[in-house]
Amino acid sequence: MMRRFVNNLCASRLPQLRRGIVAVLAGAAALGATASVEAQEIQLTGPLAGAPAVRQLRLHRKGRVEIALGSSFTLLDEYQRTILPGLRVSWHPTDWLGFGIWGAYGISTTTSLTDELQGKAVDSRACSSTTPAPENVQPCKLTAVNLTRPGIAQSTGGASTGLLVDDQLGKIQFVAAPQINVVPFRGKLSLFGALTADTDISFFAGAAFVGVQERMACGQDDDGNPITACASSFELESGLRIAPTFGVGWNFYPRQLEFFGFGAEWRAMPFSRNTSGFDNAGAGNDEAFPDTAVNSKDRQFRFNSMITVNLLFSFPHRVKISE
Repeated sequence: MMRRFVNNLCASRLPQLRRGIVAVLAGAAALGATASVEAQEIQLTGPLAGAPAVRQLRLHRKGRVEIALGSSFTLLDEYQRTILPGLRVSWHPTDWLGFGIWGAYGISTTTSLTDELQGKAVDSRACSSTTPAPENVQPCKLTAVNLTRPGIAQSTGGASTGLLVDDQLGKIQFVAAPQINVVPFRGKLSLFGALTADTDISFFAGAAFVGVQERMACGQDDDGNPITACASSFELESGLRIAPTFGVGWNFYPRQLEFFGFGAEWRAMPFSRNTSGFDNAGAGNDEAFPDTAVNSKDRQFRFNSMITVNLLFSFPHRVKISE
C-alpha cells in the first residue's frame, strides 16, 4: 500500500517539478544574457592626478657601459685560496637588464692545512724517490701514492720538487664568464643627511669557462687502462671546465659622482675538481674507496664560491633622468 501511495504521489508531482526546473533555468539564462558588470571608475583629483609613480628617477644603467675593476676571493678552500683580480664589462639597454662578460686571472696561496701537511708529512719524513730515511721507510711507502717527493721524473723532462703546490694541488688559473644581469630592486641611502647614494641589488647568471690545473692522471686512465703508477708520477696538467655561474651583487652610486660607484657580489661556479691530488675514490661500493689511481673519478663536486669587491665606472659619464 505504501509503495502504491508513493508511486502515485511521484507520478502526480513529476510534471509540475519538471515545469519548475525549466522555468528556473530559462530565467537564469535570460538574466545572464542581459546583465552586464561594470567596474567603478575612481576619479583622481588634485596635484597627483595623472602623475607617474616615480618622477626624476636617476637611471644609472640605462644606455650606459659599465666597467667594473675588482678582485675576487674564493671561500671555503681546504688547500689553496685563490685571489682573482679581474674586469667585468656590461652594457645595459634598459635600467634593469644588461649583458656582460667577466674575466679574471687566478693567483693561489696556501692555507694553514697545506703548510702543516708540507712541514710534517712531507719535509720531516724526507721521503725521496730513491733514498728515504731508514726510520721513515714504512711511512714513505704508505703515502707514496698521495704525497709528493723530490726527484720523481716528469713528462716535461724535469723532476718533482717535493712541494705540494708544485706537484699535486689543484688550482684555478683563469675564468671567462659571459652573463646576463637583472636589477629588480633599487633605492636610496642617506648618511646623516650629508652623504647620499643610490643603491641597487642585481642578480646575474651565465656560463663560466674555467682554466684549472690538477694532478696528472696516474695508475689508470678514465677508461681503466693502466698508465704510470701514481707512486712514480707527481705532475700537474692544465684543463678547461665549463660550468654554470650565478650570484647576487649590491652596488652603490654616490650622488656627487655620476660616473663612479662601488659594490660587492657573491658568485658561485659549481663543478667537480680534485683540489688535493689525492686518490679519493674509484673502487668498492659506488667507487667511494681509493683504487691507487688518480683520474676523473677522484674529483669532488664543489660550489667554488667567492666574494668580489668592485669599483664601477660608467660611460657616458652623465646619468640619465626619467620624466
